[in-house]
Amino acid sequence: MLRWVERILAAFGLLVIALILLVVATYETIPTHNCKRTHFDTIIVLGSPALLSGQPSPEERERVMEGVREFKAGRAANMIFTGGPTQNGFVEGDVMAGLAEKSGVPSQDVVVEGASHYTVENIFFSHKIMEQRGWTSAEVVSSPSHLPRTGLILEHYGFQWRTHASRWPPEYGWRQIGMMYLSEAIYTLELRWRGFPTSPYLPEKSVS
Repeated sequence: MLRWVERILAAFGLLVIALILLVVATYETIPTHNCKRTHFDTIIVLGSPALLSGQPSPEERERVMEGVREFKAGRAANMIFTGGPTQNGFVEGDVMAGLAEKSGVPSQDVVVEGASHYTVENIFFSHKIMEQRGWTSAEVVSSPSHLPRTGLILEHYGFQWRTHASRWPPEYGWRQIGMMYLSEAIYTLELRWRGFPTSPYLPEKSVS
């Protein structure tokens, strides 16, 4: 009896390891770019909910500040801050743009997209802005764990892009960061193999 229990536990352990390897392999093999550009028409900073006070949340702050660093390094001459009032009633794009302008980005170089509610819409409406302004390339900034899912969405578009990771907030501990990676990895695995739900905000996958 004891041997059977040991065998079952060993088989279960191997199954768990196999699933973990599958998740990691899927998560780590998603494209991070579709071009070799180092300069872009714009930097798109993806939204994250603000605090109840209306101030930038830690993750939102770090995304903005990484975008600002890239802007000041000359990666692009414009910035799009994308995100609507998904939580707390504060428009994420407005909150992020305000922080960017306080950090030295000229207001004329900032565009706010304040209608989107989730990542697919972030990219859809940002692309609409790009089309209106004749922009054909973008660096997309978000949190490290969020970028693989973002890459799956960007694969549906024909403009030139690459993703760029912000830093983790110093307020976050390793457990919080680990849980964020885990939840995103599982969600990304599902999307990679089952595809996205049908949405008017997601075009057919680009073949370019």
